[in-house]
Amino acid sequence: MIDEMLDDPAIRIVVCCGSGGVGKTTTSAALALRAAERGRRVVVLTIDPARRLAQALGLDELSNEPASAAGSLDAMMLDMRRTFDEMVQAHSTPERAAKIIANPFYQTVSSSFSGTQEYMAMEKLGQLHARGEWDLIVVDTPPSRSALDFLDAPQRMSRFLDGRMIRLLSAPARAGGKGLRKVVGAGFGLFTKAVSTIVGGQLLTDASAFVAAFDTMFGGFRERATTTYELLRSDGTAFLVVAAPEPDALREAAYFVDRLGSEGMPLAGLVLNRTHPVLAPLSAARARTAAENAGSSRLASAVLRLHADRVDLADREERLLARFTGAHPSVPVVRVPAVAGDIADLDGLRTVGERLAVQDPPASSAGSVRSLR
Repeated sequence: MIDEMLDDPAIRIVVCCGSGGVGKTTTSAALALRAAERGRRVVVLTIDPARRLAQALGLDELSNEPASAAGSLDAMMLDMRRTFDEMVQAHSTPERAAKIIANPFYQTVSSSFSGTQEYMAMEKLGQLHARGEWDLIVVDTPPSRSALDFLDAPQRMSRFLDGRMIRLLSAPARAGGKGLRKVVGAGFGLFTKAVSTIVGGQLLTDASAFVAAFDTMFGGFRERATTTYELLRSDGTAFLVVAAPEPDALREAAYFVDRLGSEGMPLAGLVLNRTHPVLAPLSAARARTAAENAGSSRLASAVLRLHADRVDLADREERLLARFTGAHPSVPVVRVPAVAGDIADLDGLRTVGERLAVQDPPASSAGSVRSLR
């Protein structure tokens, strides 16, 4: 399943989402590296603040612009504030852009307004796609349910940047401070939490100046966000939900799958990371019995008991996965066996990529759960 997806020239975007601590960043990097080494020109974008991706790719750090990592693979990390600044600079004159960026109200909105990070991730994804320099864009999303907040970002930012709101603020701003104060009393409470660091009359002055300078740019926000949202829903995009064989992670995975379905997003499948397949067809009960009968061979007894514990763990993982597949029978599942130690270099990422692509039937006394290639 994985190699078919990576090799398909029609697939231009792969989005990895899932809860925290399930190996999403590693999966994204491994997919990107494997696609690049199979002949595609790839960029991987992370909006997870962890630095492990840069380290594994052999880079000192990731920036807001793609950097060459290995062969035809580039990598970058979203800088929310810088992306917002660049967007302002690209859609305004230098003088107006400088005025906007220096405005304290803008500085607060661009760094702390709810949904700004997700909106800027959408903006950066749209920019990368529009540049046309890569055959494939792999997106590593933030942990937990906020990983899907970018699906709401266009609507949330559109409400904030809606034409009616602009008219509400810009008209009294042009009329003077008194009119603005009247508007603030009626409708500006929505923004007071987001701008809590700016108080009193200075807030009103900054807001007025922000709207006056930013007014001409608002129209393009909704259009670009809508374009990127439709891009995510297109046949050229594939979503992979990443989970670990743990109850909480699989519950989050079920939430992601349901949410993607309700949004009409193209789901490619579930990647179940850090599984523990059984290496020999010997049940836990028989292994423990053999361990008891091993006599003076402590090594043989220890190995048999370790095998029995491994079988119990594999059975538990199979039961957990069975609950997920029972509720979502049409979702393909790819198991990725756990790798010893941390993934800290390209060889480690290659190993993960190979395990993503090569799927063997599960060997567990709990029974078989469907695994698609």
